[in-house]
Amino acid sequence: MDAIEFSTDTARVHAPLVQRAAAIIAAVGRSETLWLADVADKSLPPRPGQNRILLERSGQNAIVAHDTARGDRHFALSYADPTSDAALAALIACATRPGAPIAADPESLSVLSLAERLAASDIPVLIGGPTGTGKEVLSRFIHDRSPRAKGPFVAVNCAAMPEAMLEALLFGHTKGAFTGATQAHEGFFRAAHGGTLLLDEIAEMPLSLQAKLLRTLQEGEVVPIGSTQPIKIDVRIIAAANRDLPTEVAEGRFRADLFYRLNVFPLGLRPLRDRVDDIAPLAFALMLRHSPKGRPLAWISDAALAMLRLHGWPGNVRELENVIRRALLLADNGRDPRPEIRPEHIHFDSPARLVNAATPVSVPAPVIIEDATSEQDAQSAQRARRLANIVQISEAKAIMETLAACNGSRVAAAKALGISERTLRYRLASFRDAGLTAAAQAGGRR
Repeated sequence: MDAIEFSTDTARVHAPLVQRAAAIIAAVGRSETLWLADVADKSLPPRPGQNRILLERSGQNAIVAHDTARGDRHFALSYADPTSDAALAALIACATRPGAPIAADPESLSVLSLAERLAASDIPVLIGGPTGTGKEVLSRFIHDRSPRAKGPFVAVNCAAMPEAMLEALLFGHTKGAFTGATQAHEGFFRAAHGGTLLLDEIAEMPLSLQAKLLRTLQEGEVVPIGSTQPIKIDVRIIAAANRDLPTEVAEGRFRADLFYRLNVFPLGLRPLRDRVDDIAPLAFALMLRHSPKGRPLAWISDAALAMLRLHGWPGNVRELENVIRRALLLADNGRDPRPEIRPEHIHFDSPARLVNAATPVSVPAPVIIEDATSEQDAQSAQRARRLANIVQISEAKAIMETLAACNGSRVAAAKALGISERTLRYRLASFRDAGLTAAAQAGGRR
């Protein structure tokens, strides 16, 4: 069965939105079928339990959720422009079940494709990437697509537990094994029997425990504290680290033999700033997750999405979640039946760096919540549009000057700006689309 179904009429009425979304959804893959249909299309009735999204071309952008008696959540999506990034991002977010990875960036889709192939095997996986990039979400994706999906998924943060307790929590202990052990504990390895164990922040594990972990992985058995009898376990291991483990090995903080035991198949997640195409669908998905129950779902304007794409995201997806939760609070004034997140509702955790560390950065103004009148709302929106234009023009000027200083080399300019070359190409293209042709033509050579 296909991951997504829609009729020819739906594809025609909602082209090119449906084709673009279908390609991305098919690349991510789904465990259940999604049904897309025009609000007036009755040619493809949904099957029981099938997720569905009703699409409508209109002058208004809106998302409406419908909860069914079975606990399913269906959506109705109205949009004005089928080519807009916001419409595509909203559709991808509505099509993704809670907890599943969100991706639209080609590199992210490639990682998910690899992860799905890995899921069919039982080999250990080592996931690397900065904090907040979604390593646990990817681990759950691998588990859910594996033959162990009906078994337990147990996630252990090795940095969140005291060293004295970590051994007992991982491997278990018998009653009376140490002071305070008033009853036996099976430990996380045995709790994950038949399923998957995620060892998150594995680089934080003390060296003294790494040897015992290595033996457990090699022998497929644990010896609880206070016991002399090994217990067989059947567990698939996924490890995650936000540090560079080869460097940790070279500096003596991580055992080389354990690293090679875990590093059977490495996967890497890049920072959010390098996955520009993921930002908009992630923003919509987080909006759906955190929208207050009983209130209309918000829409994220194109100007607000542009601001999100320009930010450096030092906190990655966790920071984006903070920004969206604040924006939801500020955008919902209790009167608007269709709230919209606009640039004035976007407040970052830390100032964005557009050029380099030497660039002076002003302290962001405090967030002020007020009950503005419609006239004040219009004035705020006009100021926000002016601000967005000023920011874009200023950034274009900074990028052009940097490119000129680097003799037109995009590689050197991206390094000087503190962004990836891919992000630089994206911003040059956005300047061209905005009519800032001089900046776009300054793309130069590699």
